[in-house]
Parts: sequence; C-alpha cells; structure tokens
Amino acid sequence: MPDQSAAGYAGDISPSEAYSILEKDESAVLVDVRTKAEWAYVGAPDLAALGKKTLFIEWQEFPSMTVNSNFAAKLEAALREKGAGRDAPVLFLCRSGARSRAAAIAMTAAGHTQCFNIADGFEGPLDEQRHRGATAGWKAQGLPWSQS
Repeated sequence: MPDQSAAGYAGDISPSEAYSILEKDESAVLVDVRTKAEWAYVGAPDLAALGKKTLFIEWQEFPSMTVNSNFAAKLEAALREKGAGRDAPVLFLCRSGARSRAAAIAMTAAGHTQCFNIADGFEGPLDEQRHRGATAGWKAQGLPWSQS
C-alpha cells in the first residue's frame, strides 16, 4: 500500500484493490460517504462474503448537500466500536471519487494514517450515454453489491 501522499491522504486505489485490502486485512474498514438516498436507490457494497459490514456515514447531508459537520466525530465513534485503530486502513467510497477523497483528507488530518480514496467510486464516470455504473467503479468491476 502506498504511503501518505502529498495530497493529504494515503492515495487513490481502484475498487478491486479496495476489495482485496478488505479481504486480506482484518482491520480494514469500508466507509461509504454517499447520501441515504444513494444507498437506498442506487445500491451499496455488500461485504457479507468477507464477514464485514460497510460503515454508512454521509459526507454531505441529503437533501441540502451541506458538508456533515459531525462526519469525523461519527466516524471516529464507529471506528472505535469496530476496534479499528488509527493505523487501520480506512477505505472511502462515494459515487465517483470526489466526496470520498475529501473524507480521506479530513480523516488523515484527524490522525488516521491509512485513509484511501476509492477512485471511480461506486458508479464511476458518465459513459457516452451519460449513464454511470457501466465503465468504471465498484459496480462495473463486478464487486458484490445489493439494492433495496
């Protein structure tokens, strides 16, 4: 795994690299920072095969989309509850990699040493038809997910 970059966090990784880290490192945690609406209507990563559960904490609160001022405190409490120390890999996921990068930077600033952004996120960039989920990201790489 790369060391903390000059960007203010440990760096970008692909969804498949993230899944591999989650699979191999018992202390690794996946944090989905999308909104409640996205989790409900678009789907969410399913880590049941790994015996893990994703942490769901909005970086921006729906519907206002203002940055969640309690994000770091909520995540700190959830990580403590999971027994994940400050050196545990924390892998951040959003729709396309922007909000998750901001979350990784914030948690690195809060003292966590292995905060990674999952590049291309859950759905990846828009394709030629202006749709997400087919060209890159968690879903496009065929990683496990579910939809309510």
